[in-house]
Formats: sequence, structure tokens, C-alpha cells
Amino acid sequence: MKSLPYFCRGEVIRGFGRGSKELGIPTANFPDSVVEHLPADIGTGIYYGWACVGNGDVYKMVMSIGWNPYYKNTKKSMETHVIHTFKEDFYGETLSVVMVGYIRPERTYDSLEALIAAINSDIEEAKVKLELPDHLKLKEDNFFTSTASSSSVMPSTTASTSQTIMNGH
Repeated sequence: MKSLPYFCRGEVIRGFGRGSKELGIPTANFPDSVVEHLPADIGTGIYYGWACVGNGDVYKMVMSIGWNPYYKNTKKSMETHVIHTFKEDFYGETLSVVMVGYIRPERTYDSLEALIAAINSDIEEAKVKLELPDHLKLKEDNFFTSTASSSSVMPSTTASTSQTIMNGH
């Protein structure tokens, strides 16, 4: 995947409402405008990288891109689980992410418990891989200190004033 690392940001929108409620693993969802601008070589599956909400700290993350076969979604989504406990929801905030690597393809599961176990395994794998020096240095990338309003320093496509798509290559 030559497009990795991939840098993007956008407003956090309400998703399907399953992450926290059914899975106990909250996710932040990007709007369609961000999903539709993914490079062709970033296929569906589970990715890992770094994420920042607003101007906050940068944390490890895992992201599901695709249709979530267990739930048989008809709409492609990008769902980010930031590996940090937040005190409250952050709908409407800007989420900035750097997708660093790929973990596995998306797949369906026989049970909700099997899906949760797979996600927890993905989280543990991401925690380990993000400690590698080449991945760790991306946590300090200037992308996280530039806000959506100062996006002119990087190539960008603006879908609206609140939704910006970027790639730092």
C-alpha cells in the first residue's frame, strides 16, 4: 500500500451507534466526504496509526474501513477507535488521523463475542506495532500541530468548511 502513511482529518459524525453500546469499544466516524476520497490502494480492512481529537494529545488508534460484514452494512465507513478513555463524546470535533499500517482484511464472525475478541486482538497488535521507531516518529508529525483551518500548508481537498481531507505525501 504505497499510500501509507495516509493523513486525513474530518468532523466526527454519528455512526451506527454500536461501538460503545454493543461492543464496549467506542468509535469515531468520518463523514462520507472523507471515506470517498481514500486512495484506491487503501482497501477495506483493519488499520492502525495515530489519532488526535481537536488540538488534544495524539493517541494510538485502530480503524475499520469497509462494510463491517458482521453487521452487513450497505454503506462503506471509516470507524476509528482511539486507544484512550475520553470523558465524553466528541461529535462535531475534528479528528486527525495518520494511518500507518495494515493489520488484516475485514471479515464476518459467528458471534458478537468473536467480533469483540478480534477487535481487542487488533488493538493489542496496534499497540505493539506503533512502538516501532518508524511508526513512533509519526506521532510527532507536524500534521497534528496544524489544524484544519491551516490546511493550506498541505495538499488538501475541502468538501465543506468543516470537513477537510488531506494526505501529507
